Amino acid sequence: MRHTISALVENKFGVLARVTGMISGRGFNIDSLNVAPTQDPSVSRITIVLNGDDAALDLCIKQLRKLVNVVDVTDFKEGQAVARELVLVKVRADSQKRPEIIQITDIFRAKIINMSPDSLIIEVIGDEDKVNACLGLLEPFGVLELARTGRLALRR
Repeated sequence: MRHTISALVENKFGVLARVTGMISGRGFNIDSLNVAPTQDPSVSRITIVLNGDDAALDLCIKQLRKLVNVVDVTDFKEGQAVARELVLVKVRADSQKRPEIIQITDIFRAKIINMSPDSLIIEVIGDEDKVNACLGLLEPFGVLELARTGRLALRR
């Protein structure tokens, strides 16, 4: 089962290493990991997506809460959070295929953020299903590069 965990941590050297080390030490594989400062520059938010059973996850969360420099830990249950992902995708786009690619970006409310004679860089923001659907339609054109943030989440 996939779980999204949000941890507020003090913005200090080594905190991320301790958090990820503890999680991997519990046998979890981290599907995605995002870290950035919050509105308070002394605190960062770590958003982690994990696969695992509920019992092991509960133990993992308890251990996270015991770590030095961890301020708060939240396990988002289904429907408790607003979650989004950002993807930048560079797609092969000659002049003949460009109108079709633009139509796909419009359908998904994506943005073309860079245009060159032979490619487009597209920004896609949304939940994981929307992002995957858009990427699936863009793939036949030829994905040249891809950068994906992974899930970000905040409580509703």
